[in-house]
Amino acid sequence: MRPARALINLQALRHNYQLARQLCADKALAVVKADAYGHGAVACAHALHDMADGFAVSCLEEAVELRAAGISLPIVLLEGFFAAQELPQIVKHNLWCVIHAQWQLDALEQAVLAQPLHIWLKMDSGMHRVGFFPHEYAAAWQRLQASTNVAAVVLMTHFSRADELDSIYTQEQFELFTQTTAGLSAPISVSNSPAVLAWPQIRSDWSRPGIILYGSQPVAMSDTAAQRLQPVMTLQSKIIAVREVPAGEAVGYGAQFVASAPVRVGIVAIGYADGYPRHAPTGTPVAVAGCRTQLLGRVSMDMLAVDLTDIAHADVGSEVELWGETISIDEVAACAGTISYELLCNVKRVVYEYSTN
Repeated sequence: MRPARALINLQALRHNYQLARQLCADKALAVVKADAYGHGAVACAHALHDMADGFAVSCLEEAVELRAAGISLPIVLLEGFFAAQELPQIVKHNLWCVIHAQWQLDALEQAVLAQPLHIWLKMDSGMHRVGFFPHEYAAAWQRLQASTNVAAVVLMTHFSRADELDSIYTQEQFELFTQTTAGLSAPISVSNSPAVLAWPQIRSDWSRPGIILYGSQPVAMSDTAAQRLQPVMTLQSKIIAVREVPAGEAVGYGAQFVASAPVRVGIVAIGYADGYPRHAPTGTPVAVAGCRTQLLGRVSMDMLAVDLTDIAHADVGSEVELWGETISIDEVAACAGTISYELLCNVKRVVYEYSTN
């Protein structure tokens, strides 16, 4: 079989949740949307089921998959429902639901439900994506309070720049949220992954750690807590061919890399069809047989080239780590001009192997 593998360390996932929970000091939803950021939502939810306060997903389909797999903890639908016809299923599966728009609020009030729902009322405090504007928010909360279809309410917003430590925008968003919700008696949820790490002064009854659960650091920090995150996914493959390329010769499509001296090149069985970024340039770090080296030339659909010149013991069959414990996914993302979220979510066509140690 093709040797491309995504090794998922569930013990590292548990470690990262415990760390996030300690930093939150209150309750923490484990965000497992988008198939747990490419790690496998069912496996990750099972691994956290005895310790998590609840889970968060994007939509009903993702929640139903978890319920079908035996996940019984609270599950929040972060985008709420997309049509009123989903409401009976939300009740059936005992899901908690975000309300972020007037039409959703209208539909909820008009619905005939078998039992009331837990609602998370979203405010647009500056992200300008979804949510009630501050001047609309109190009225929306009052309507929820008056509705027989509502069992409880959590007040929430989302920070757009919490990964920017030199920006005051996060504090401004929180102050606007705090002012707007003054007098509204309900728990709040404001802290996403970067806020959990970088804004400890911001209180959140329910935090929503996402990318940090998977070991990526969404904000550049030398903080001890951030450094304690453990990578959950190791993306690896093997060398399938070795080439001795003379000076002046190019490697790969488009002659993006031309050898300035003789170079020993290893060909790895992984490419952009597996989710490795095609736009990762020459110099992007990889590890071969435990030794750091670099990508050479343009990434192909099924293969890529790496420099073996200084790794004499590397040969056909040698293990290659694209990211994981030796090579930080954040470093790869930075080289490729993207973020770790995208890299993890794009992994496909590889064999997933789960471990608990």
